[in-house]
Amino acid sequence: MLSRRTLLLGGTTLVGAGLVGAGVGLEQGVLPGRPALQARLGLNGAAGVVPDIAPGPVISGSFASRHRLGQETGWSLLRPPGATGDLPLVVALHGLGEDHTTLTGPAFGLDRYLAAAVRDGVPPFAIATVDGGTSYWHPRPSGEDAGAMVVDELVPMLEGVETDVVGLLGWSMGGYGALRLGALLGPDRVAAVVASSPALWSDPGDASRSGFDDAAEYERFSVLGHQRDLDRVRVRVDCGTGDPFFRDVQDYVDGFPDGAEVTYSFQPGAHDPAYWRRMLPDQLAFLGSWLPRSIPFGAG
Repeated sequence: MLSRRTLLLGGTTLVGAGLVGAGVGLEQGVLPGRPALQARLGLNGAAGVVPDIAPGPVISGSFASRHRLGQETGWSLLRPPGATGDLPLVVALHGLGEDHTTLTGPAFGLDRYLAAAVRDGVPPFAIATVDGGTSYWHPRPSGEDAGAMVVDELVPMLEGVETDVVGLLGWSMGGYGALRLGALLGPDRVAAVVASSPALWSDPGDASRSGFDDAAEYERFSVLGHQRDLDRVRVRVDCGTGDPFFRDVQDYVDGFPDGAEVTYSFQPGAHDPAYWRRMLPDQLAFLGSWLPRSIPFGAG
């Protein structure tokens, strides 16, 4: 790992005179309308393909969440094929407009990616997914708090997993949520965080009104400026260069202090499952390499 952070490089090949300069500009995010133009020129890289492998068992259920104001909240627990005994746990947080079933559906195939990762030598672990609504996994003025639901309700009810020190994985809204929860809980309870295309805004006034009523609410729960709160938590951040959040995610990564244990990549890709699937093998390997067996989750 580099003294400050590890950069994972990715690239693409551009064909045709006249496109090379434009492609460099697009990947650096300096041209107007970059995400739309990058997609139009086919510069977002190959789509990830769900592994052709039988998944392990998926256990699903639901509960009335007090932290979600009594809403019936669905969840699933994914285990790799053949794994026995209690497994380390990763909690996966979905994006806006999705739910826990999205992650095991055809858009992600997370259960199959987990099976492939363990087949390829990643130490086995389980993944829990859960409905988070549109709350951006933080306390809302209504009283809903999907992040507290994860910590106080979901994790304690799971069986067959070790809930000592967990990992967090999230996409878009869930990427923001994973970074926020990782910083809130700290290294005694979270070993590693992976944020894929996290929904971040350098300007609070631009924040999504689905999860933040106004700029003041976003500033209150923003992860920008709070990178030190992830000290001693292993962090990985991936964002496509054709993603509308690309520049803001760059700002976030640049805000980590020297010596921070953070890995990141900015490869060709859009804000979509095609890119997220492509990144999943390396992300699951990252999580599997850092999941320990330590103190009970929620202690301290």
